[in-house]
Amino acid sequence: MRQIPDCRSYFSRLSETIEQLPFVDIDGITDVLMDAYDHGRMIFLFGNGGSAALASHLACDLGKGTVNGSGKRFRVLSLTDNVPMMTAWANDVHYEDIFAQQLENHVQPGDVAFAISGSGNSPNVLKALQIAHRAGAITIGLGGFKGGRMKGLCDRCLVVPSDNMQMIEDLHLCISHALFTCVRRKLEERERGVRCA
Repeated sequence: MRQIPDCRSYFSRLSETIEQLPFVDIDGITDVLMDAYDHGRMIFLFGNGGSAALASHLACDLGKGTVNGSGKRFRVLSLTDNVPMMTAWANDVHYEDIFAQQLENHVQPGDVAFAISGSGNSPNVLKALQIAHRAGAITIGLGGFKGGRMKGLCDRCLVVPSDNMQMIEDLHLCISHALFTCVRRKLEERERGVRCA
């Protein structure tokens, strides 16, 4: 890992990493989210720590920020938001089960399981992806470093090309905002098309 001696170096390196992002993968994930919207499928988001906060943030953006005049809405749920449920599974079974057991209750074929993990190796994230895959859900990963074990469990996995966790988390937020912006634009274009017809 290259040393970062000051804030200017941090932002310089962050800019370099942005230039290396796989933008085509962001477009591909946008398409998966739009397909889930079109077919009324659920989108489940999950992760640990900062990734848990981002799961909540993206669920809010998709669930509220995309509401338009059509009346149709994204069906989205962050599995990080029900603290009593998570602590019950962690206490009574195992911490690795906090997302997988929630998915067991809800996930259906064609739903989207959207995992966020900087390392790509969080056991509870991996277990949830396995449950989702077994149920016939579409699996998406947002990772960093080399993608970890998560990469092999995802239908689509966007890996931020960095070994710096702070930059990975910075860009995960940027990517989630890019996804939200692209989804909202597509919905607005559809709405304009309906008004013009």
